[in-house]
Amino acid sequence: MRFIAFALAAFAASTPALAQGWQEYSYPDYAFAVSFPAAPTIETTTYQAPDGRSVEARVYSATADNTSFKVTVADLSGADNVEAAVLDNAVKLLSRGSEVKVDIPHRVMRVYGRQLSIAEADGSRVLAAVFFFKDRLYQIEGKSLGGAGGTGDAIRFQQSLMFTGGATNRAAAGGGEYQGFGTGDNRRCRNPENAERCRRRAQQDPVVPQ
Repeated sequence: MRFIAFALAAFAASTPALAQGWQEYSYPDYAFAVSFPAAPTIETTTYQAPDGRSVEARVYSATADNTSFKVTVADLSGADNVEAAVLDNAVKLLSRGSEVKVDIPHRVMRVYGRQLSIAEADGSRVLAAVFFFKDRLYQIEGKSLGGAGGTGDAIRFQQSLMFTGGATNRAAAGGGEYQGFGTGDNRRCRNPENAERCRRRAQQDPVVPQ
């Protein structure tokens, strides 16, 4: 099974005015970096852990051109968390009242998780990924509200997430059921020779398992 990743560069090239506003924001205390089209707001809130607890979470968010962008980092330390339960809970909360179109293994750097495409009742599309890393849940969502460029910007955002520090959440990174999934196809889509092909695939469905 082969994963064709999101067409990040193709959409950026097709909307140069929007691309100029994108900037990477790094948060070393939380071991990640991500690109936003505008300076994100940061707020402290709560998140429902798998065991029912309300835990502290930080939300980084911005809205631009009919698309919303959000990263949630929830502190799940202090409990005997199982990764599968953490990710299952995240998917359940993300998809409440919606339909999960795609749910597949995913990898960013050496951190493994799940990637999602969710259709909401109002017709909007959420492109998301969830990870359990360093006793934290990392949840990234790009929500297209419709209109030109929305899906492309959500793709760009979701694919911009990076984990810093070089750590992994797998004892044997790259093996088992996750082999073959990851960021390699992203690099192919950044190649100008492949940009049009990736753009067409992303328009058909932002996540295309094969």
